[in-house]
Amino acid sequence: MEFLKVDSLETAREKLLLCVKDRLVSTGELLLHELLGKVSARDVFAADDIPAFRRSTVDGYAVLSKDTAAAGESMPVFLTVKGRVDMGLPALFSIGSGECAEVPTGGMLPEGADAVVMCEYTEEFGAGGIAVSRSAAYGENVVLPGEDAKQGAPLLRRGRRILPQDIGALAAAGVTSVLAYTSPLVTILSTGDELVPPEQEPKPGQIRDVNTYALAALARKHGFAVAGTAVLPDDEAVLEQAVKSAMEAGGIVIVSGGSSKGKKDMTRSILDRLSSPGIYTHGIAIKPGKPTILGYDEASRTLLAGLPGHPVSAMMVFELLLGWLLREVTGSDAPPAVPARLSCNTPSSPGKFTCRPCRLTCTGGGYTAEPVFGKSGLITTLTQADGYFTARRDTEGLQAGDTVMVHLF
Repeated sequence: MEFLKVDSLETAREKLLLCVKDRLVSTGELLLHELLGKVSARDVFAADDIPAFRRSTVDGYAVLSKDTAAAGESMPVFLTVKGRVDMGLPALFSIGSGECAEVPTGGMLPEGADAVVMCEYTEEFGAGGIAVSRSAAYGENVVLPGEDAKQGAPLLRRGRRILPQDIGALAAAGVTSVLAYTSPLVTILSTGDELVPPEQEPKPGQIRDVNTYALAALARKHGFAVAGTAVLPDDEAVLEQAVKSAMEAGGIVIVSGGSSKGKKDMTRSILDRLSSPGIYTHGIAIKPGKPTILGYDEASRTLLAGLPGHPVSAMMVFELLLGWLLREVTGSDAPPAVPARLSCNTPSSPGKFTCRPCRLTCTGGGYTAEPVFGKSGLITTLTQADGYFTARRDTEGLQAGDTVMVHLF
């Protein structure tokens, strides 16, 4: 019997990074409507102050704040209305002491004004005057020039995954395109004579396909573009042709299932045969996910990955390797992790980097992590979890009350 010669997780990651270097992702100028979820490939700064002028945040009257200091309901202050500022037009006049100007929400303040009184606290008084029944402090109800962003302020940092609010800030700054990393292609092939589509009623001995859908969704979540998926029988010729065709697109080809040393597990030999320099890792000291295969084909610039067939194992390996890899080459941050205290003693596998899904509960003074125990073939082990924590290779387990970092899904 041949045993797997395993790499540590750190070694497997080093090999991955060495293989792809700058080949996994490229960059391109993307328009605002194309940026959501992409990762910025450069820093972006504001070219000018945002806003460029003083704006009112309410409908009301632009005033000199000192004129309203003594205003109250029983003793209003009377001001002369110098004019009105229309929305979207410049204020072409100034006001002095004892004067005000009517301004709409978002309107420009005339020169001399330093605050705005809401219209609810004013009342028309005589011809061309108002009574102000509430004082306004300096800067009240006003957005100052550069208050949103100063000229030269960073709007995006390289490595940031772009959110809707980032796109809004770019639009405010007049930035219409950003150099961003394009999404690497990934093809997902699931193998197994027992697999049937989700819409089909399984016969005895059959199960519905999980990995194709779960891994494709996980790939998109991390920022990959799914080039294609397929469910294949345990037929070496069929699998070899599918892998060969998928390699024409480049990027990453994932084969889920057939990565251990069972009788029908031909994945390693196929991937090694189709690639050069070929397979460099067969087995990683992690649990779940030990029988993972990694290789590279220089000609097609394709990263090859054989993932375990069990859903939990396949998804955790994707998180630990491929999700990590994309963050590493784009410089983006890892998903958030929160500290939590373990609710019970939790075993690990000595010699293996162990991942354990868990639930989080808020206990007032922090979070408690409750391990979700289940076999790696049970997808609901992950649906019941908020994230996962890890145990080092040199530990036999963790104790109740130990603090762990929970990586959120």
